Amino acid sequence: MSDFDLIVRGGTIVDGAGGEPFEGDVAVRDGRIAAVGSVSGRGKEEIDASGLLVTPGFVDVHTHYDGQVTWENTLAPSSGHGVTTVVMGNCGVGFAPIREGQRELAIKLMEGVEDIPEAVMTAGVPFNWESFPEYLDALDARTADIDFAAQLPHSPLRVYVMGERGSEREAPTEDDLASLRKLTAEAIRAGAIGVSTSRMWTHRFRDGRLAPSVNSEDEEVLTLADGLRDAGAGVFQLIPNCETDADEQLELVQRIAERSGRPVSFSFLQNPRFPGAWRRMLEIIDEANAEGLQVRGQVIPRPPGLLLGLDLTLHPFALNPSFRALDALPIEEKVREMRRPEVRRQLLSEAPDDPNPFFMHVVSEFEDLYVLGDPPNYHPSIEDSIGSRARALGIDARDLAYDALLQRDGLEVLYRPLGNAEGERFHSVGQDMMPSEHTVLGLGDGGAHYSMICDAAYTTYLLTYWVRDAPADRKVELPYAIKMLSNDTAETVGLGDRGLLRVGYKADLNVIDLDALRLHAPRTARDLPSGGRRLTQRADGYRATVVSGVVTYRNGKHTGALPGRLVRGAQPTPS
Repeated sequence: MSDFDLIVRGGTIVDGAGGEPFEGDVAVRDGRIAAVGSVSGRGKEEIDASGLLVTPGFVDVHTHYDGQVTWENTLAPSSGHGVTTVVMGNCGVGFAPIREGQRELAIKLMEGVEDIPEAVMTAGVPFNWESFPEYLDALDARTADIDFAAQLPHSPLRVYVMGERGSEREAPTEDDLASLRKLTAEAIRAGAIGVSTSRMWTHRFRDGRLAPSVNSEDEEVLTLADGLRDAGAGVFQLIPNCETDADEQLELVQRIAERSGRPVSFSFLQNPRFPGAWRRMLEIIDEANAEGLQVRGQVIPRPPGLLLGLDLTLHPFALNPSFRALDALPIEEKVREMRRPEVRRQLLSEAPDDPNPFFMHVVSEFEDLYVLGDPPNYHPSIEDSIGSRARALGIDARDLAYDALLQRDGLEVLYRPLGNAEGERFHSVGQDMMPSEHTVLGLGDGGAHYSMICDAAYTTYLLTYWVRDAPADRKVELPYAIKMLSNDTAETVGLGDRGLLRVGYKADLNVIDLDALRLHAPRTARDLPSGGRRLTQRADGYRATVVSGVVTYRNGKHTGALPGRLVRGAQPTPS
């Protein structure tokens, strides 16, 4: 007879608390960690972890799986990179609450803000709910390869309360504010992990209109904070307008923390338009926490960036009038057409045309555009940009970009970093922002930007670029990295039952071959509803991932197990 359901034997345990690794075993019973150290007895299943790392499962606090979790059971790409819990509903967008006549609006907003094709959402999202508690009930019936928690998003809430006035960004009435506050508290009490909003100017419908939350009055945002205070629980997440200075960005963040009495986190990026502004932002965060507020900046451990290509949503010629006739062609035919001299001349002669100013900027700028390569290089040299290389060759940057797009039979990916680089130091986010005790890892955006961004693999990236491969002056120590990926993120959103390898904690863990860990270049797949396209990114080196004591992945392959469930609200720390 077995003593335990699972024993992971003889691994190097990095327990998530930040202490020194040690050799030992981890035993699991009934979905919880039953013993850590030298474990006698037998397990129904045992994993030999000799020479391998054993870590807690990673918690990703910034994803957008709100739709994907309703139509499929694998929350990829996150679940392929050691993540065992995700928090969705970030940036104020999502699919609940929603009235029947508002579904098309929600779909078009998610298409514009999160780059999820309209046809995918129309076919995939069942909309078998109206209120946010009903959405949680629908999620409660779902199973997945990892756990998932939901936040209440501001934009659909605003439209649910205000109707067309909400989508047109009119000011709320006193009755509107009262309803926003009441429904926020109701969602938290029903199990929402928190509430989210966006002030970011790039968050728009595909036709260029701003998302409903973006320029709402501060008092409306603070009313959501009041809802958290009423519920006495939950966290607040927002993305500020990164085009403003540090003090302006964080003034509202501080007021939310004061008004709600709850933890607040925000998307924290180094904007190249404001060199050195991150220093002031860290000062403000430190001051806020010294005053007793709970404020954290969400950072991604590399430059976040858009991916451009002929098989993706955008590239330097995607918005040119002549390209519209080519866009729907299979990649082989698209490449064949673009190699015709007359098609090339026509496309190079045209200017892009689109109502979305952010998209126009993305396709028109070449100084920060790079060939990504395989393995992917997220820290290129300035002289390797398309613009710099074109000047060195004495040719037009558009010609060089055209040729680059046709490489590897049209599957080459171009990379546009969007921040987190101080001058020429593309690694500056790691040295400048990540070490702060008041920053937390996030911004992977899994479940969104299907054909534009693939940042959900940042967990693997951290362990390779920063932990294993970085020179001594930039290296992140392994215990600290694992703590950031697990315990720190879990604490940030109130999930006290996970993120540590301790007796009584949820049995979510990874077995990792750090020497073999490798991040592959992003690739496209057409496996979404209605044949929709998305970027995927594979990793080598994850020997096993365990969720609630059940092995879900072996050597990167899904076992078919679906122990993942909805996490309703904050979870207490085991005694």
